[in-house]
Amino acid sequence: MNKITQLFNIQYPVIQAGMIWASGYKLASAVSNAGGLGIIGAGSMYPDVLREHIRKCKKATDKPFAVNVPMLYPNIEVIITIIVEEGVKIVFTSAGNPKTWTAFLKEKGITVVHVVSSVKFALKAQDAGVDAVVAEGFEAGGHNGREETTTFTLIPMVKEKLTVPLIAAGGIATGRGMLAAMVLGADGVQIGSRFLASVESSSHEKFKQMVVELQDGDTHLTLKELAPVRLIKNKFFHDVVALYATSPTPDALKALLGRARAKKGMFEGDLEEGELEIGQIAGLINDIKPAGDILRDIIADFEIAKREALELL
Repeated sequence: MNKITQLFNIQYPVIQAGMIWASGYKLASAVSNAGGLGIIGAGSMYPDVLREHIRKCKKATDKPFAVNVPMLYPNIEVIITIIVEEGVKIVFTSAGNPKTWTAFLKEKGITVVHVVSSVKFALKAQDAGVDAVVAEGFEAGGHNGREETTTFTLIPMVKEKLTVPLIAAGGIATGRGMLAAMVLGADGVQIGSRFLASVESSSHEKFKQMVVELQDGDTHLTLKELAPVRLIKNKFFHDVVALYATSPTPDALKALLGRARAKKGMFEGDLEEGELEIGQIAGLINDIKPAGDILRDIIADFEIAKREALELL
């Protein structure tokens, strides 16, 4: 056992990221049942939908699971109330100030983890009283840090300053990536893109298949004026690039983005006009399989890589 497995009472220090339009109760429970920590992503759920997923997850697993809450969620008070009422024991917060809700959640006996993209914000999260920090490099899919600091450099810099447990995220999909992150100082890893390409992921099958077919260079971090996000280079992405050529205002970018663009792409399967969020590591994802098998493959690869590393010494 290490700091992360002890903190969450799980078998392996592997956390499945809370991803919009991908991580409902089916994925979260599958990962938890396999020995990791599954997370329900509240960012794409109405409050009543979140409550339903929490209840179904409790029926599908007797193992620990978490809920990820973007702090910019418009119904944040309602979401927090549901989490407390439903007895969720672990909450991952992101995209906002951890001071806002950390103390309240901890008073309710909830373990709190915050996602950051820099040393500065890692220290702010620690000062806010979180139990652990996820440090995410800009290789990651979805919303990201403006600093564009890679996981390989971010993790050791955060480790140098932090005293609470550290979870690495961004560009990790294999046991070898997991080992590399832990050698750099992480106590565990958070994995998103690899679990998105799973049977239990709620993303559209067309999107999952597209992820499997991606190569290096097929994603790009953009829309920094709004909220930096890593996207697949599809028609919508190229429309964004064309608009940037006109030196657009943030309002013009918002107008192009419109509403429910991510839902259109990731959940409904519109691969041309949809916003398709995925990490750079997609180039190493070659199949769609059950989440439990994915986790077992990662752990097996981790053990092999660890033995090989020792043989090099």
